[in-house]
Amino acid sequence: MPPGRVAEDVDLEDGRPPLRILRPASSEALIDEQAFAAGDEYLPYWAELWPSAVALARLVAREDLTSARVLELGCGLGLPALAAARAGARVTATDWAPDAITAATDNAAANGVTLQAVVADWREPGPLVARGPWDLVLAADVLYEARAVAPLLALLEALAAPRVLVADPSRATCEPFLEQAAERWNLAATRAPDRPMVRVHELRPRNS
Repeated sequence: MPPGRVAEDVDLEDGRPPLRILRPASSEALIDEQAFAAGDEYLPYWAELWPSAVALARLVAREDLTSARVLELGCGLGLPALAAARAGARVTATDWAPDAITAATDNAAANGVTLQAVVADWREPGPLVARGPWDLVLAADVLYEARAVAPLLALLEALAAPRVLVADPSRATCEPFLEQAAERWNLAATRAPDRPMVRVHELRPRNS
């Protein structure tokens, strides 16, 4: 195991062996005050294994995604992307943090899973749109801050995927996201059985 990392086995409850997720032993040790002050207030959110990622991965793992083109936004350690790839999808995992892309790539290798992982910024949707079209877009706990709402909505509209799954632990920032999303998409929500605060929100275009 690479130094400074710990391994956590995640049971996706799909009848397959757990996925082994390598993550930093301490996300606080990764905080870079200079990067935080540089303008984007960068924090290493990617380094945690969040309950929303587990809930989304378990939902995805139960689906038949054979040959589906799947995009994960803000992939962090890559758990939902790994679940989608193991369910048969052709997956691209993205994050704006290069360290997250390294982590997702390492976790794919550790589990014998094939996926692509690339650095991407929501504020520049062009490269992600060009890689499409996408059959399914995934995002787990990406609405930490209010400033993420507008670029995420704009990106989802540009991607024009027929289905989007956004897992969120009832953060306050999720409410304005859902209110604005309801103007363009049909919404449905599923509560995670063992994580009552986590909901997986399904978005489908109103013309679908």
